[in-house]
Amino acid sequence: MPQIPRKLLFGLGLAGLIMESVVSLPACAADKVSLFKVITTKDEIVIGLSDADLAQVDGQNAGGIAKMLVAKGSMSVWQYAVHKSASGDLEQAPLHKIGLIASDSLRVEPYPTPLKVLPIDESKK
Repeated sequence: MPQIPRKLLFGLGLAGLIMESVVSLPACAADKVSLFKVITTKDEIVIGLSDADLAQVDGQNAGGIAKMLVAKGSMSVWQYAVHKSASGDLEQAPLHKIGLIASDSLRVEPYPTPLKVLPIDESKK
């Protein structure tokens, strides 16, 4: 089995590390968004909370969102919907900011999706 020169091996490793950091940098720049389904007796919607918003929620889960909503009485969140990207792929994207009002018949649950979830753009308030 031929020996790979150390300089070549080091150069390939360094190139791989540089490429990985360049590719993953944009993904780290945007806040990750967690999706939740909010269900009432009338309808259900999908909402998204950024990691920064979710950090303010006790437990950082659906139960924490429900507790926060009951404690505050209402909260503003981004409603998400499925749409097609320019390339034709389906994605979960923020639709518009909405207000949730606490109700006795409200349920919040995690919303797993196989689709790409776009980050919240606060400039579109």
